[in-house]
Amino acid sequence: MAGAVLGVLGTVALAVGVSVAVLTMMATRPLPADVPAAREARAQQLVTGNCVLSVPADGRVDNVRVVPCAEPHEAQVVTEFSFAPDAVWPGQQSADARVARACVLDTDEVAAGVRTVTWSPTERSWEDGDRVGLCLAVLDGGGVTGSFLDGTAQVP
Repeated sequence: MAGAVLGVLGTVALAVGVSVAVLTMMATRPLPADVPAAREARAQQLVTGNCVLSVPADGRVDNVRVVPCAEPHEAQVVTEFSFAPDAVWPGQQSADARVARACVLDTDEVAAGVRTVTWSPTERSWEDGDRVGLCLAVLDGGGVTGSFLDGTAQVP
């Protein structure tokens, strides 16, 4: 009887462990560059090309709504900056500055009122292995359709 109970408990523990691993993997798996349908995503899942419905006003980025670029949106990830996997935490100001240097708009985008926003790893996310900073092209108020990357962006 005790052996059967231990067997059941072991099976349950294994099932819980596998479920947690699958959910963790799904929450961190990179998205396709242009998603087929709107969805919530963690910032660490974003890649160059993703279009973001709106940029959080407070600067904190945990989850965002990612939409197909053909739909109206406020921002698009236009560049990624990757830190070396074995790099030592450079400090927040240095991390922000490194990502910002990779963030450049063309003159037409600037003339249209587009600005850049950078999302850099934080010390906490760095401890969890986050080594990618993102540069977003942002049009305050949104309404952009298309992509800045392929020249199809239409700014209202």
